[in-house]
Amino acid sequence: MPNIKASILSVKSDAKRHAKNAAEKSRVRTAARRVLEAIESGDVDEAKSCLRLACKTIDQAAANKVFHKNCAARKKSRLARKVNALAK
Repeated sequence: MPNIKASILSVKSDAKRHAKNAAEKSRVRTAARRVLEAIESGDVDEAKSCLRLACKTIDQAAANKVFHKNCAARKKSRLARKVNALAK
């Protein structure tokens, strides 16, 4: 534990930010997993609706600077390709 006051405050704010980022990343992983589960079950409509929710969640995470915008675009693109391949 640091002795300097600014460092103590920094440790607290780092922990708070880490908790927020971890929760946001968890939401993104859960949304992506739901899309993949819908794809594995072969349900096209369910996969498309889950993809919409996943894209929204990923965009929110990117807006909150949890992911870089290109990383978010890459995640959405990979999910969309899998859903589109299922729809064909």
